Amino acid sequence: MNPAFNWPVRVYWEDTDAGGVVYYANYLKFMERARSEWLRSFGFEQDALRDESGVVFVVRRVVIDYLAPARFNDSLEVSVTLTEVGRASLGISQTIATGSIRLASAEVKLACVDALGFKPVKIPAPILQALAPAT
Repeated sequence: MNPAFNWPVRVYWEDTDAGGVVYYANYLKFMERARSEWLRSFGFEQDALRDESGVVFVVRRVVIDYLAPARFNDSLEVSVTLTEVGRASLGISQTIATGSIRLASAEVKLACVDALGFKPVKIPAPILQALAPAT
């Protein structure tokens, strides 16, 4: 099993609806932040990938299950686990939990695309090398 990368998130009032429950689309924002920090943990800044390598990672597909609500002021942990490496794509499994309670889980497919034309391109070798221990 690949080790999970975990990123803490605090739920702020702006993340919730009128009832104090996290608005469903914000779970995707929390997951996006965790993926950005996961890439950063390997030494890759997304703006540098765009500017220096000419590539960006975009979300191609997300399948998400909402299991329990997160609420205002909850302390969450968002996990990122690499599940698949393709020529121009990455498969990611993500969960959001508070303590031992799983709130949401998702399967995310990322595509590596040319930063200008947004056409699929091969993932640069330095990224593949850095990710190799995680696969």
